[in-house]
Amino acid sequence: MRTATIARKTNETEIKVTINLDGTGAHTMATGVGFFDHMLDQLSRHSLIDMDVACSGDLHIDFHHTVEDVGIALGQAIAQALGDKKGIRRYASADLPMDGTLTRAALDVSGRPFLVFRAEFSRDKVGEMDTELFREFFQAFAMNAGITLHIENFYTDNNHHLAESMFKAVARALRVAVEIDPRTADRIPSTKGTL
Repeated sequence: MRTATIARKTNETEIKVTINLDGTGAHTMATGVGFFDHMLDQLSRHSLIDMDVACSGDLHIDFHHTVEDVGIALGQAIAQALGDKKGIRRYASADLPMDGTLTRAALDVSGRPFLVFRAEFSRDKVGEMDTELFREFFQAFAMNAGITLHIENFYTDNNHHLAESMFKAVARALRVAVEIDPRTADRIPSTKGTL
């Protein structure tokens, strides 16, 4: 089973994340940030990665620490569950339309973390969540999962759909990239022999 549990405690947040890469998208999210929970639901459901995320954070200050630290813990869980990455497809991309919005996510499960984030919101908040925190989440996630992640929004007419299309596109790409390719199940997908 490609599973992992990460427990992370700081003066700002206390987090427990459990994942199963070979799941069905079953999930339970409890971060205290409603819209963020909704986005994490999409990430789990569309990646088919089972996720349980519980976070108690300093929400009386703002949502930054909670969102960033969940990204860190979730990324660490993905990296741990992938192990040596033997047999994975490694690369994937997904174009995700939502009504008048189109967003692409492309990723490489390379062990070399990098984020390119090209999306601009026209409002400071979606629900109660600061829109600047979406980049913070994906930055923390990519760095700790060890993936190269490119997210680009081509156009949008709705801030909610922009955020949701990013999470769904990343989920769809992640689903393919971490799948075991039966043709190369016993090999690491790199000419270097390691990732």
